[in-house]
Amino acid sequence: MKSKNRILEYVIAILSICVLVALDQWTKWLAVVHLKGNRPYVLLDGILELYYYENRGAAFGTMQNQQILFYILTPIILIFLGWFFYRLPRRRHFLPFRVLSVILAAGAVGNLIDRVLHQYVIDFVYVVAIDFPIFNVADCYITVSAVILILLYLFYYKEEDIQEIFPKREKKKANDNESV
Repeated sequence: MKSKNRILEYVIAILSICVLVALDQWTKWLAVVHLKGNRPYVLLDGILELYYYENRGAAFGTMQNQQILFYILTPIILIFLGWFFYRLPRRRHFLPFRVLSVILAAGAVGNLIDRVLHQYVIDFVYVVAIDFPIFNVADCYITVSAVILILLYLFYYKEEDIQEIFPKREKKKANDNESV
């Protein structure tokens, strides 16, 4: 019964990632169809616009034209997230970590798909009021889930909780191995 529940957890996680990636890709498709080659669409004058942009870098336009680095780092990050998800205890207490790791993985996959298909990421949300860099739904997944994960780690989970996920190995004393 336990293994069936565990398999169900993985199936739900993978399906959730697929749904979130589909939502991200759909919004990017809408941006291409309705925004590419057109003037920005003003949602709130002076505050928020939809603006088509091809980002060949990382978050906030950093690391421009470093695609090979993203092709290497994204699978490493996804492997780490899968390992982290696997390591999490199956208690309700760790559900926020589980959900956020799924959302973070969906964001990484969504932007990786763009990089593989187009060699850039399609961004389209522009916060004019603060001249914030243009971003997309996958960026929201990544940023929001990463910030909440950090806040949970710093302020919600206790050291014992983290020890449960990543138990420290006991170091044997030198004299334990010596015969007396």
